[in-house]
Amino acid sequence: MMRACIYRGLLRHFALTLRLNFRSRQAVIYGFVMPVLFLLAFAGIFRGDTPLLQHEMGQLLTITILGGACFGLPTAVVAERERGLWRRYRLLPAPMGGILLATLAARLVLLAAAALLQVVLARAIYGTPLPAAPAQEAVAFLFTSFSFLGLGLLVTAVADDVPSVQALGQCLFLPMIMLGGVGVPLSVLPAWAQRVAGFMPGRYAVGVLQRCSSSASGLSGQGFNLVALVVIGAAAGAIGVRLFRWDAGRRAGRPAWAWVASALFAWVLVGGAAAATGRLGPAAPGEDDFESITDAEVGEVTFDDLPGDNELATRLAPPFDAAEAQHMAEFRGMLEAWPPGRLEDKAQAARNLLSVAAVADITANLREAEIARVVFNVLVARSPRGELERILAWIILNPEGGSVVNHVPELGLRRRPTEAIVRERVTLYAKKLLGRLEGKIQEESQQR
Repeated sequence: MMRACIYRGLLRHFALTLRLNFRSRQAVIYGFVMPVLFLLAFAGIFRGDTPLLQHEMGQLLTITILGGACFGLPTAVVAERERGLWRRYRLLPAPMGGILLATLAARLVLLAAAALLQVVLARAIYGTPLPAAPAQEAVAFLFTSFSFLGLGLLVTAVADDVPSVQALGQCLFLPMIMLGGVGVPLSVLPAWAQRVAGFMPGRYAVGVLQRCSSSASGLSGQGFNLVALVVIGAAAGAIGVRLFRWDAGRRAGRPAWAWVASALFAWVLVGGAAAATGRLGPAAPGEDDFESITDAEVGEVTFDDLPGDNELATRLAPPFDAAEAQHMAEFRGMLEAWPPGRLEDKAQAARNLLSVAAVADITANLREAEIARVVFNVLVARSPRGELERILAWIILNPEGGSVVNHVPELGLRRRPTEAIVRERVTLYAKKLLGRLEGKIQEESQQR
């Protein structure tokens, strides 16, 4: 009986928190008016896109969640703490963790309402397509909200008053807006800024939300981004709970800031893991848009300019027999485990693998032809034929997109050709493989 009363009390606290939010003019402005203004601003900035805002919805939703979690939540809780409400909550028979959880749940509902408002208005005003994977978009929203609400709880714990909430919130908000791929698209930032963005949760939030908005494959291949959001949110949330203050009379001292530094160290760990696995390379506009390539566009690729498999450029061994496959088994094992070739971004991973063939060819490696064949075999083994055809066509039609690898000492290729010539050979090798998949190029016999 007592437990049922506690649950009803927490539910009433949850409902009351929602009602008070809608009665607050400041909360409504921060929670709903500002997201709409960002929507209108993005529509004006990216008015040349077709369809309008389809490729910016990930950024817009991230801004909405970030603002509500890092400003809305701390402002409301700290204001209540200053009025003595949270000190009185401690006198209730309900567990303190339950009251805090009910507050976070109410904020999650408010974030979801604001995000839904943005999606509906974008569709109604600008004809922006609805999310291509709506169920997975909801999952991505929950992961992003978990991460940013953890950061908001940390701000709540260390902020002494409402003005300090604004200052601390801006310390999180502005870097992610300017350098984290949230306000400014990642692809237009300089290379150094793109690497810095890898140490911020905004990059991973935009990644998962945008993928579900524009691609039916949804969260496929987004495992690293989701784990990054969980790690950052869990670290911040755990420290936020530890430092949470119920009484306005207590101030955050130096030990509290040491704990904050330990929570932010999770950002360093995530960025370091991203760098170690080759995820911080320069981003190209819409690199994942290989899925938008049509069969007609694939069919438009021509193969008239290709050198032969036995010529000096882009040498390629014939399909292996059992003995040759065994001879190259060690190299194939290293290539399959090579981190840049295992990225969740399938188009970029394919560029990286083709770069290995290009580097071996340019530097006249003794096994250049065999290495190219191994690269082909790995690509064919990893992707269904239709998907691989679109990836290759995308690389061919966007030769300056993404990044290429021009130094692969870990695979035994120690010389470093220029990036420009690697890009040229990557395109030629992509054509050779695409032509074979389509049956437009036959395998050549090659004298050994």
